Amino acid sequence: MPRRSSAPPASAADTVYRHVKDALLGGRHPGGSMLSEVDVAAELGVSRTPVREAFLRLAAEGWLRLFPKRGALVVPAAPGEAQDVLDARLLLEGHAVEQVLAGPPGAREELVATLRGLVARQRDALDADTDDVDLDAYADLDAAFHHAIVAAGGNAVLTQVAGTLRERQSRMVALSVGRSSARAGTFVDGHEALVAAIADGDAAGFRARLAAHVHDAHGTAGRHGGQR
Repeated sequence: MPRRSSAPPASAADTVYRHVKDALLGGRHPGGSMLSEVDVAAELGVSRTPVREAFLRLAAEGWLRLFPKRGALVVPAAPGEAQDVLDARLLLEGHAVEQVLAGPPGAREELVATLRGLVARQRDALDADTDDVDLDAYADLDAAFHHAIVAAGGNAVLTQVAGTLRERQSRMVALSVGRSSARAGTFVDGHEALVAAIADGDAAGFRARLAAHVHDAHGTAGRHGGQR
């Protein structure tokens, strides 16, 4: 007898919400663009009611700004938001690596193995020798790479904080990569350098490479002229 899933089926509004949010985070609807209830409803084959519900939810989260009879504006990133997110990443990931390196050798080895696995999967997603370049998978793996570093630090509160940054990071990654597998490949090179610093037990080197990596990836200079 087949097993029944205990999870209720997704409502139409939930389906629309996930579809539109994935498009927002993937950079397919850039900041400043307008979304139409009619267009989204036609695309997904639903009525306008679930689209309206999804838009209201996204507006409450700060992703959309609603204009009656005109549609929904995709809210651009606030001035300084990218730098704020990157500064938070530097603090969280740098602290986590220090904790890992101060702990037992097994913790470092486990983190290095996890990160190398993620880097290998990123390379596979960007394999130029195939017709299956998957930039969406790359973006997901990028978020997983940096989240794994924070989680390895063993601080549940900081890991939760890092989780709240993941969506904003996802949109930043999508915008910085811009659907270019070659550009994404340079970021994977940066990941390999970060893993090497952890493997060498070099916390200062990790912080310096991370600062260069995030500022190069997202086109920021850093609040202190890039010196970290």
